[in-house]
Amino acid sequence: MPDMFLDPTLDPTVDPPPRADERSTLLAFLHRQRATFELRCSGLDAAAMARRAIEPSPLSLLGLVRHLADVERGWFRQRMARQDAPAHYRTEGNHDAAFDGAVPVPTVVADAWQVWRSEVAFAEQYIAAAPSLDLTGEDPRRGTISLRWVLIHLIEEYARHNGHVDLLRERIDGAVG
Repeated sequence: MPDMFLDPTLDPTVDPPPRADERSTLLAFLHRQRATFELRCSGLDAAAMARRAIEPSPLSLLGLVRHLADVERGWFRQRMARQDAPAHYRTEGNHDAAFDGAVPVPTVVADAWQVWRSEVAFAEQYIAAAPSLDLTGEDPRRGTISLRWVLIHLIEEYARHNGHVDLLRERIDGAVG
């Protein structure tokens, strides 16, 4: 039987409240997904963080940290706050740059976590200051989008990638969660 990633009684993630207003519920679900992502990537060295899932896929935990930093930046800074904030990793010529540049170097890993945490902090401040979930931004593909839509989309994005993280982590050290 594989080792459990973490004793369930020590899990620091918090269940979202079963009865709360819409904003509190959405934020609690997003917070749990972000916390799960960070927890499942914890305790690994640079080589493990950059380890590819299965060749030729570029998927790695470090690549996901970098990808999700760009996802946070894209939705909150670019689309919702309408800032001129180019992606950290992704480029017009290489949409997989977050994964391609995920190399087993401790400073690259540390920088990726710092960038991700900075983007999450911006998003949290933006959301806290938003007068309502009906606040809108512009998405080049979808047109006008609401903050509510962005929050639901981010919950979905993290949930999908947390499934990837679970598989990657099990492949790296056999831990399951």
